[in-house]
Amino acid sequence: MSEAQALFDRFIDDVHRVWAAEPDMGARMAQTKPLFEKLVAQPAMQAASADWPSTEGRKNLLLHTDPTFGFVINAVVRVPGRKGSVHDHAQAYVLYGLLEGTESLERYDRVDDGSRADYAEVKLTGVTMGGPGTVDLVPPYAIHAEQGGPSRSVALIFRSEVLVGRLLQHGYDPATNAVIERSGPVQIPFSL
Repeated sequence: MSEAQALFDRFIDDVHRVWAAEPDMGARMAQTKPLFEKLVAQPAMQAASADWPSTEGRKNLLLHTDPTFGFVINAVVRVPGRKGSVHDHAQAYVLYGLLEGTESLERYDRVDDGSRADYAEVKLTGVTMGGPGTVDLVPPYAIHAEQGGPSRSVALIFRSEVLVGRLLQHGYDPATNAVIERSGPVQIPFSL
């Protein structure tokens, strides 16, 4: 077993202990965040990601779907300068942690009255820069986008539940105010 796989397995065991003791999802995710920060800061995890394939074209590497608690761990590998779409993750909480490269996380607020399902006015309200070891906690229905930096970037994504094939998420077009419901990225099973 590789060092990266051993670290990954230990992380999952630690998450199981947290989730078994804490029933509230928001509290679970807040307590999982420092464990995830420790994982993505590990040199062995960062080195392992060096050869992972690109996920361009709305794909995610599927590293783990938890049979006990239902959380999902994905990875994304992005080309330099990738322009990310504005979206949410429906009711799921998401931890987004960088292993390699730099990205900016844009946060948006919805500023219209929300009366139309196919229309939303969104306003950029903040940008956070991240690099290897940085983790961001994205709450349910938070509108955001990840933007690539000048080099390849790799991130792990911890989702509180399975979304793809089960829940529709929203994509937002700030230029036209259109809202598009979509299933989410194609899941590609992948082993460390």
